[in-house]
Amino acid sequence: MTEKTPGLRSLAVALRRLREAAGLTPEDVIAKCPVSKSTLRRAENAEARPNRSTMLHLLTLYRADADTRAEIDALWEEAGNQDFLRPYHSDLRRDYKAWIACEIGAAEVWSYESLFVPGLVQTRDYVAAVIQGVWPSATDTDLDHHVQARMERQVVLTRAKPATLIAVVDEAALRRATGGPEVMAAQMRHLQEVAQLPHVTLQVIPFSGGAHPGMPGSLGVARFEKPAEPPVVYIDGMAGDALLDSDHDVKHYTDIFTAIQAKALDAGDSLGLIAAAEHEYTEQLETA
Repeated sequence: MTEKTPGLRSLAVALRRLREAAGLTPEDVIAKCPVSKSTLRRAENAEARPNRSTMLHLLTLYRADADTRAEIDALWEEAGNQDFLRPYHSDLRRDYKAWIACEIGAAEVWSYESLFVPGLVQTRDYVAAVIQGVWPSATDTDLDHHVQARMERQVVLTRAKPATLIAVVDEAALRRATGGPEVMAAQMRHLQEVAQLPHVTLQVIPFSGGAHPGMPGSLGVARFEKPAEPPVVYIDGMAGDALLDSDHDVKHYTDIFTAIQAKALDAGDSLGLIAAAEHEYTEQLETA
């Protein structure tokens, strides 16, 4: 199945809106145009890019003007761009690959983690320790591929026009000595460095904050510059991961993220907690 890249999603939204503006139902389109029900459904749900012939039939039926045709054609070309994929991405879960594509195309990313440091601000050694811990049967190749994929995701923070990152993490992720005190001390230093970037906001929910809506798992939200591209939600937990983009799901999980963020310390106090954790790990190294 084609990955749901931002370009593919933009094309799907545009085609669906054109059909609705023409006052046509999917059944009307199928009756009047040489396109199957499954082809139309897949095109409008960002499950596949329609071929050019199908595109031309749809645009003719929808009475699209020259400007609209040019816009749709540009979206069609963009939807075919899979440059974000690497050979080793075939090892990754389908929705995780789609989430990587969404992060790359996003103008803003919200990230919450209950037990891990957020992926976009992890160090390489921390990534390796996490994967080895949660996936004991992973081969060296598995490990290399997943570490590389995780590190490449972070380009969204260092590219010429970086994404804005709002990351919230539970204190549990800071206190769990993933990889040992040396790895964690370096990770805490990295968090303090990344937090100085003007497009990064990092907040911590302290243990003293008690229970909160984010305790069951992790949550990500990607927002895009194009008005035609709706936000996308990514959730991950013991039962698996999922990429969601319905209006209901986006509202539900953005509301949860807002509630989670309300339980967190402000950026300054969060950095103080991270610095304290770094000091504790450094002391452990000095007394070992």
